[in-house]
Amino acid sequence: MIKVPSFGSKLRKNIVEVPEIINSCSGIRVFGQLLKSFLFSTDVAIIRNTNANAIIAVYPFTPQPLISHALILAADKPIFCGVGGGITTGKRSVELAMHAEFQGALGVVLNKPTPNELIERLKLKIDIPVTITIVSEKDDIKGRIAAGVDIFNVSGAGKTADIVKRIRDIDSYIAILATGGHIEEDIIKTIEAGANAISYTPPSTSELFKDIMLKYRSE
Repeated sequence: MIKVPSFGSKLRKNIVEVPEIINSCSGIRVFGQLLKSFLFSTDVAIIRNTNANAIIAVYPFTPQPLISHALILAADKPIFCGVGGGITTGKRSVELAMHAEFQGALGVVLNKPTPNELIERLKLKIDIPVTITIVSEKDDIKGRIAAGVDIFNVSGAGKTADIVKRIRDIDSYIAILATGGHIEEDIIKTIEAGANAISYTPPSTSELFKDIMLKYRSE
């Protein structure tokens, strides 16, 4: 096998790298781009310094167009933006999704409480993939599929692989993005359960700074 040529620089060698094992999954092809690794972050500094294939940008506040705009502007790779589905829903979520698409997002992400009717409305309004977050095997998986969802975003902590398998038992072809954790064995288990792509949560900026500051203090 031919070794892949690799280029870097002394200024950009300190990046957030996703686990190499993620490359063993099939990936999800979106508009011709094969995406295997998604970085779960809204930190623009980290977003600009990672080797992940794409970004999944959701946050625990009501979605705001200005935030989506800033993230899309800063990102140098495809980005999936959160557009609500819980407290923020209905017409507002539809408009947020349309705004995200117009700004250049490659996909949108809906929260777990999203009604299936909202998925149907989004499918009529936008031309980018609609992703729904799944947190339990008890979620309405069949209803989501019937509503036209494109990608499942599985976030079930220790139950993630089980949820992925449950979805795969229902539909052999639906795209599945799932959290894999930081342990290689867990990532492998999730991929073997049927996940097409893996989302990776990076260390926080303060955690990344820790090693740098320790080095500085020792000099």
